[in-house]
Amino acid sequence: MKKEKLAIASGILAFIAPFLCCVAPVVAIVFGASAASAASAFTEKYQPLFWAMALLSFAWAAWQFYSKWRKKGDAPMLQSVIACPKCGFKKEETMPENACTYFYDCQNCHAVLKPKLGDCCVFCSYGTVKCPSIQLGEDCCK
Repeated sequence: MKKEKLAIASGILAFIAPFLCCVAPVVAIVFGASAASAASAFTEKYQPLFWAMALLSFAWAAWQFYSKWRKKGDAPMLQSVIACPKCGFKKEETMPENACTYFYDCQNCHAVLKPKLGDCCVFCSYGTVKCPSIQLGEDCCK
């Protein structure tokens, strides 16, 4: 989620950067005429840099969104080792691809495991691998 927000911010910067040469003098006029001429000279001199910044920001943002989209097509891992929080017993289980596991019976102490608050299933709470829907970046267990 953090990379997604950073990619959005980078896209916004890519949109704004080329227009700094036009906006900066207008903002500088508010602070005085001498500041406006200095800002105009500065932004005009560095306009290619602003365009380069914009293109790089846009490319980086596009790559972030593309790489996330590309990963959605990958097959999720279905094997997860689930650990009982009561007795510590661990067992490798195969997760279902199209359903959530809301309850799990520990084979050692027979405790019934339920997902922790905020998790969608027992694999997200107690497994070594999150459930397939989380791995694919989708909503919890559709």
